[in-house]
Order: sequence, then structure tokens, then C-alpha cells
Amino acid sequence: MEQKKPQDMTESEAQIELVRLAKILSKANSDYHGLDAPTLSDAEYDALKRRNSEIEARFPALRHFDSPSEKIGAPAESGFGKITHTIRMLSLGNAFEEPDVEDFDARIRKFLGYSTTEALEFTAEPKIDGLSLSLRYEDGQLVHAATRGDGSIGENVTENARTISDIPQELFNAPSILEVRGEVYMSHQDFQNLNERQIANGEKTFANPRNAAAGSLRQLDSKITKGRPLKFFAYAWGELSEPLAETQFNAISRLKAFGFSVNDLTEICQGPQELLAHYKSIEQSRASLGYDIDGVVYKVNLLTLQKRLGFRSTTPRWAIAHKFPAELAWTRLEKIEIQVGRTGALSPVARLSPVTVGGVVVSNATLHNEDYIQGRGNKGELIRDGKDIREGDWVQVYRAGDVIPKISDVDLSKRPVDSQPFVFPEVCEVCQSPAIREEGDAVRRCTGGIICAAQVVEKLKHFVSRSAFDIEGLGAKQIELFYKDGWIESPADIFTLRERYENGLNQLKNREGWGGKSAANLFDAIDAKRQIPLAKLIFSLGIRHVGESSGVLLANHYQSWSKFVVGLTSVTVGGGDAWEDLLSIDGVGVVMATSLVAAFQNPRERVAIDALISQLTPLDAVFKEMESSPVVGKIVVFTGTLEKMSRAEAKARAEDLGAKVSGSVSKKTDLLVAGPGAGSKAKKAEDLGIEVIDEDAWLAMIEGL
Repeated sequence: MEQKKPQDMTESEAQIELVRLAKILSKANSDYHGLDAPTLSDAEYDALKRRNSEIEARFPALRHFDSPSEKIGAPAESGFGKITHTIRMLSLGNAFEEPDVEDFDARIRKFLGYSTTEALEFTAEPKIDGLSLSLRYEDGQLVHAATRGDGSIGENVTENARTISDIPQELFNAPSILEVRGEVYMSHQDFQNLNERQIANGEKTFANPRNAAAGSLRQLDSKITKGRPLKFFAYAWGELSEPLAETQFNAISRLKAFGFSVNDLTEICQGPQELLAHYKSIEQSRASLGYDIDGVVYKVNLLTLQKRLGFRSTTPRWAIAHKFPAELAWTRLEKIEIQVGRTGALSPVARLSPVTVGGVVVSNATLHNEDYIQGRGNKGELIRDGKDIREGDWVQVYRAGDVIPKISDVDLSKRPVDSQPFVFPEVCEVCQSPAIREEGDAVRRCTGGIICAAQVVEKLKHFVSRSAFDIEGLGAKQIELFYKDGWIESPADIFTLRERYENGLNQLKNREGWGGKSAANLFDAIDAKRQIPLAKLIFSLGIRHVGESSGVLLANHYQSWSKFVVGLTSVTVGGGDAWEDLLSIDGVGVVMATSLVAAFQNPRERVAIDALISQLTPLDAVFKEMESSPVVGKIVVFTGTLEKMSRAEAKARAEDLGAKVSGSVSKKTDLLVAGPGAGSKAKKAEDLGIEVIDEDAWLAMIEGL
């Protein structure tokens, strides 16, 4: 299966892919965590997040403020009480192939500054395919049980959890505060028996054990949960009043001593080769385990190293889930459709005869671009042995690393005799403008701009999306209707809806599907968004190459809307202090900088932006409140060789303390931390009168924070 790797993507391809991934992941989160009715397997979901993270790592300027990488699970349902986790319940990064495991080991060693010969011990355990649960004990008594939820707030399922025999109600000789985390699951035999009872009682059956376990635990009536054969494996912990042990393995052993069921297949491994050997052993015995697993989890064994490695926004650096391979299926490609995105990109999608792949029914497949359809990769190399893809073809669908499947093969023996190669349009089907493919760009784009309804509508949808203005009651469907009727044609029009359509002959409350209350609620929701954080505002503008993460970077750098506008208006692409200042932002490159300048210096774009701002009060960027941090809000640059911590560890620590880390020295730099071999950056800092300290001084500065 040929899959375009992030390192082979252009920035425009990456931006299109990230937007698409965000939409699909949001729905997948709701289906999986909120409805207990996933449209994809756990392996596929985690693989999708991995692909999203890899693209963001390759193109950090495109990282969204509300990126799927920043999210865990889904919000708690209103039918349950809510519990705030004292320590967030994080998800795991993923590995799918052996090199990914080797990279995991290498990244840890690099972060810690370990050589390839230094001992580094891991644990390896099966990854249970169930529902995450956190159990809080105080003075040995079970106080409450909560689902993962969105990682910060979960559902209170305490009474239901008390019905599970694997969950002790009382602990002896345990820390006074102990949060035990693990997975609620259902064995294969219990699942079969449950479905047989459901059939006998004329009730709905469950699709798989995971759905059955999740649906059973999240019953509003605990009596129903009590009648379901649920089990629980403990594998981690949250808040502790005292350490459980010095290692991951011994801590799990102590949980077992408290009376929890733990997975006896957990082993200690020395390095990637032993991890992979244990993975293969578990994979071979997978069918005989009696419960569902979807991979093997690797964790650094020494807890002091786990603490030192710390966390990314939603995943620990010291753990990873090695997932089992996905499945394949054959089906017919009924039609190839072209969708036009907000940047004008023409994206082909295969409409398939519905087919089950890995337990999930799918009916769409991504076709990437015209080269992919024709059997060529991004560098002109043959893929699928050069077989093109046509409407009516019998195709093999592959689901791994993405929610929307990809086509891995075509059965030419079943190709209809009257089949014709697919002709990629050179004219936008929406506005009939030429669709141009620029040199070096894998994507063909509509040149219609603001006259293309598809682009305008998609830009407006982006503006009100969850990651941007997130106006309650004004979603994609409402945007399409209002645009069609001529009520909203630009972002500024949204904020004049009340004065135009609250009263008079053509009132919102008189439209089909609306009433006085719903109309008033929408107007109020719009007014509530007139004050907007600077980062969200920048992202909401939909400027090409400017993602959510770059919105944060720009907001933190310029701090206010007025400074942001002045800075971009005064920029000359390619040179000058303002240009260098823009490029000095860590994560802003020439492509994104040029796109920003083009937007703010384009008269038509600027008129639309200024009209919007006249309706708003942008909020200045706010830095982390770190009362004792000496670097909060300061711009810090690291250069040379750091000998006591890796560059990655130093950067992460500085950002944790509220600093902004830049990759280059400018007159706005506050502090340069210089190791041996600092070179030109140190000299430039001295010439500019910037404070320069060595690594020891840096460590002394942040000691104890």
C-alpha cells in the first residue's frame, strides 16, 4: 500500500490533509467516546492521530490551535454527573511498524542525552480494547469512578463501577490518595453470551465487545450495568499521596497486591529488539487471549525517567502504543467526485459500494490528487504497479493510518470493457473558473477566489468552526443556508445579522426552522463572540498556510491586533527589519510569511478584514501565569551544544516556564543560552547587547521551578 509520507508532502498538501483530518477526527471522537458507536477501530483512530501529528511535526507552522493532537476523547455526556480529573487522562502516541519502535527508543535517548549503548529499560503489555476508567480511593475507600471524557473532565459512573467484580471497594495498606486507571472490557465468551441473551429478549445486539463494554458501563441505570459481565484491568495511576514504587513494573505489581487484575503478559524488555520480540509473541497468541487487544504498549520502566521525559500536550514522551496491522477489503468504486476546499484545492473522493473493513462499514476513500488516480506518486514514481483508478473498478480498500480508507490495488480482470480513464477537471465545477496546477504543487486549484461559491462557503465554515469563532447555533449547515439566501457573504456580515434581520419584514424568527427564542439565542451567541482571543482571530481569517498553532505563535509575538496589523502592513517581502522580525518567530517560514503579507496587503482582502475588525474587540495575547518564573513572556534562544540536557528538553522546559523560544537572534531576543560552539548567534547577541548565559547559569536560573 503506497501512502504519501509527511516528509514527501508539499506545505499546501499538508494543510489540506490537516484540515481534512481534523474534521474526521472530531466526528470519530464523538462516535467513539460520546455515542459508543465508533465508525472506525481503535487502531485506525490512533493511526489517524499519528499521521496528523507527523504532518504537524513536519510542518509546525500549520499546527492548529485546536488540533486533534491537542484533544483527548470527547466531552462528558449531560446524562451523567461530571468529575474533573486531578491529573489529566492522556492518550498514547502510536507506532505501526518496526522502525517506529526504533525511532521511539532513539527519541527518548536523544531527549535524555543517552548514548546508544546506555541501558534503557521498558515494559511491554497488551493494549486492551475497552473503555478507560479512573478510580479514586481515599483512605482505602472507593470514592468515585470516572470515564476519560475529554481527558480533563469525565463522566461520573461510580455506581456502575461498583458493580464490577474486578474493582475492589476497599484497599488495605494503600496510599491515602490513590487514583487507579485502567480499562473496562468484556471477554469474547461473555460478549457472545450477552448477545445471545439480547436476541432471546428481542433486544438489540452489540457490534463488538468494546461497544458492549462501553455501552454497559455508561448506563444511567446501574442495575443494567450489574447484569453485564464487565471486567477491569489496571495498568496506570493518576494522583498519588506517595509513590507506588521506583519502576513501572513494580508499581503495577503493587496494584496487583492491592487486589486489582493486571495483565500477566506484561514483561520488562531491554531495548527495541526485545520489545519487538514480545510484540510478536503477543500478536501470535492474540486469538487465544479471550479478549480484544489492538496492540502492545511500551513504557520507560524507571519512573524517574518518566518524570524527566514529561509530556507533550496530550501524550507522554515515555510511552507508545504499537498497533496491530489493519485489514483489507475489496469493493466497487461507483463514482469519483471532486470537492472544492476553502483554498480552492480540488480534492477527489471515491464513492464506494459500502463494505466492512476491520469491523467498520466504509463508503468513501481518499484519492489525494490527479497523479494518485493515474498511478503515480508525488515524485513521479509508479504506485499500484502503475494501475490507474477508474469509475466502475473493483478496488482493494486499506484502512490503516487514516479514517477515510485508501485504495491499495485495482483488479484489472474485473474492469468493465467500456471503462474509460478518469479525466481530472481543468475547470472548477462550482464557478467554472480555470483550475490551475502550479509547478511543484501536487494539487490543482480553482482560480475563482471570492467569486467561487465553494471557496467562500468553505471560508465562512472555517470562520465559525470550533477552532475559530465557534458560534453556538451557527454551524456549517446554517452558513450554507444563509449564504444561499444572500444573508451572509463575508465574516463581517455575521456580526450585522441582528441589525439586519432581527426586525422588519424579513426576520430571522420567521424563517422555517426558526422561532423567536432560537433567533434571539443566535443573535446573543454572535454578540458573545465580539471579544475574541487574538490567536483564534488570526486563525479564523483562513489565510493560506496559517494554521491554529501558527496563530498562537503570531499572537504571542505581536501580542495585540494593532501591533500585528502594523507589523504586516509595513513588511516588505524578502528584506527589511519587519520581514526579519516576522521570520524570527520560531515556526514561521518564508512560505507562511509571504502568505500573511499577501493577505494583509491585498486591497480586497484588507477591506474584508477591516470590516470584520470594526465589529470586534480582539483580546491581547496572555502568557502563562508563572509567578516565580524569571523568563515568563521573554524570548529565549538556545545555541551551541548543551551538555546537561538535550535541546528538546531545554526548549520544553523554557516553554513550560512561560518563555517564547525562538530559533534566531534579533533585537527582540531577551536571553541567549549558549553552549560550546555557539558561533554567530552568540556574536550577534553580544553585538545587540542581549544577555548571554551558559548552560550552568540557565540551570541555576530555573532550579526549583
